[in-house]
Amino acid sequence: MIAPSILSADFARLAEEMQAVEGADWLHVDVMDNHFVPNLTLGLPVVQSLLKTTDIPLDCHLMIEDPGRWAPPYAEAGAYNVTFHAEATEDPVAVARDIHAAGGKAGLSVKPNTPIEPYLEILRNFDTLLVMSVEPGFGGQSFIPQVLDKARAVRRLVDSGELRLVVEIDGGINMNTIEAAAEAGVDCFVAGSAVYGTPDPAATVEALREKVIETERAVRS
Repeated sequence: MIAPSILSADFARLAEEMQAVEGADWLHVDVMDNHFVPNLTLGLPVVQSLLKTTDIPLDCHLMIEDPGRWAPPYAEAGAYNVTFHAEATEDPVAVARDIHAAGGKAGLSVKPNTPIEPYLEILRNFDTLLVMSVEPGFGGQSFIPQVLDKARAVRRLVDSGELRLVVEIDGGINMNTIEAAAEAGVDCFVAGSAVYGTPDPAATVEALREKVIETERAVRS
């Protein structure tokens, strides 16, 4: 799955920018509060407006403090998947439960330097694991390949039947890095500037998807 990130889109033309990636599987929406991360983007009112203008499922990535309070309203508004950071709460399972009760899928995200092992036991409560391959807070950063060990570890659990969730990656994904992520077992690839920095974002989405398909075929052969 390819999930273009509107963090790299033209905020003055968001409706058009979403239409420019028709065919994408998810539309990734980065919510930042200038507390958990040193940047401020958009929030729930904008997401509510976006939901009225696209049929692409919204994948909301909340880089915010106190997700127990703020995450469920995104699901209530109609966001398909609502992801929050493990580092932002002492009770991620309770937050996931409230997101599910509000009608959304629940995702857990971990920063590049956060080990995945302490969270493996609770991942059965989630629908998505979002592995950050850059430090959260800003777009356009370089891919950190060391985080792929986390994706591999969770992929093994998914393949063995111990878990059922989507392994997602976010940060520095482009035509050069997506192959390594696909080889590591990632299911969903968030791409911002690699999509919106091209003349034809929709064609780029399909090119990224084809690169993943080719990689998966090579891995299986």
